[in-house]
Amino acid sequence: MSTALPAPRTHGAETVELYRRHLGSGRAVLGAVLGGMVEVDSEGPWVHTHDGRRFLDFGGYGVFILGHRHPSVVAAVHEQLHRHPLATRVFLEPVAARAAQVLTARTPPGLDLVHFVNSGTEATEAALKLARAHGRNALISMESGYHGKTLGALSVTANRLYQDPFAPLLPDTAHVPYGDAGALATALAERRGRACVILEPVQGEGGVRIPPPGYLAEVSRLCRRYGALLVADEVQTGLGRLGTWWGVDAERVVPDMMLVGKGLSGGVVPVAAMVATEEVYHPFSRDPYLHTSTFAASPLACAAAVAAVEALDGEDHVTRAAALGETLLTGVRAVCAPYLNGGPVREVRGRGLLIGVECAQEQAVGELVLELIGRGVLVNHSLNAGRVLRLTPPAVIREAEVQFFLAALAQALRTVSARLR
Repeated sequence: MSTALPAPRTHGAETVELYRRHLGSGRAVLGAVLGGMVEVDSEGPWVHTHDGRRFLDFGGYGVFILGHRHPSVVAAVHEQLHRHPLATRVFLEPVAARAAQVLTARTPPGLDLVHFVNSGTEATEAALKLARAHGRNALISMESGYHGKTLGALSVTANRLYQDPFAPLLPDTAHVPYGDAGALATALAERRGRACVILEPVQGEGGVRIPPPGYLAEVSRLCRRYGALLVADEVQTGLGRLGTWWGVDAERVVPDMMLVGKGLSGGVVPVAAMVATEEVYHPFSRDPYLHTSTFAASPLACAAAVAAVEALDGEDHVTRAAALGETLLTGVRAVCAPYLNGGPVREVRGRGLLIGVECAQEQAVGELVLELIGRGVLVNHSLNAGRVLRLTPPAVIREAEVQFFLAALAQALRTVSARLR
């Protein structure tokens, strides 16, 4: 007897109306602007819509480093679903233990303790609470940084557009310019012995901002000097996205805590984690009920995490991301070159499979998103940098798909440039 579920109703107009009624009018309007298309299927780098079209996914907010429905991850989740998807949380559960083992085998040395959660913002919350357990209740984050939108995470997400409606947030929080070690030193000196610093190795939502050479190492040195805890937010940059396992690897930095997410899901089941050194993790280790979540470390999610990390390693996707990133960055720069110096493009920058196209005005980003969708490509804007088009393609794309994207980008730029003259 078949266990297949019936196909969902996929009329675009009906789905837009259901969004309007039950998920919010703003999201419904955005969906309508994008053509009212409904995504119903996916595989590898492609997403399929209800009308039979397919789109090359260079967006996905950094989740799909392995593409959609990677066979190994799907198989692991399928097996776990039919065995034991959720745990009682009374007994020990082996899949979570295995996931922690597999993950910490790839983290920087000393980051051996794992607290699994369901999303990147929850990983941030766990880190901020753990810092407070050590008396580090003064927070320092970077301007344009993005760490989530729950209340504590929002306090260190430096964008007043998202913060102001929910003020007051956590007290004693400072935001300093990203890449400015001197400004960080000043902020740390004012909070000696009680600060927690959180930053991304490369700012994703901040517009793919790459720090100057030596910056991450200097941040680590300053944290040690002033008795601060250092949290590296690798939710978007980790697990091969930058062409290395972790963004901090570029300068051999070992933070006190590291946040992992997005790609940890394998693009199948949401899962994230906060990883810490034994010394820093001690309050959570001593009292396992100090910070808990009903669905965190579920066997289903942890099965996805194990399969995702093993696929990244066994199929050499991290090395592939580095090579593909160089190819794409070179290609994007070549396509954008005619539109610099007075045109719609200001700069192209990136590392690995995280690439940003900074435009001269925000309107150009919106226009490019729409034009690329019209040509079968999905991309993202940047939440903390309205003038930056962000590309986060999967490591499973092939040469033909690279060329498909570059051709679409060239056509989109030509159209947008003519329209904005």
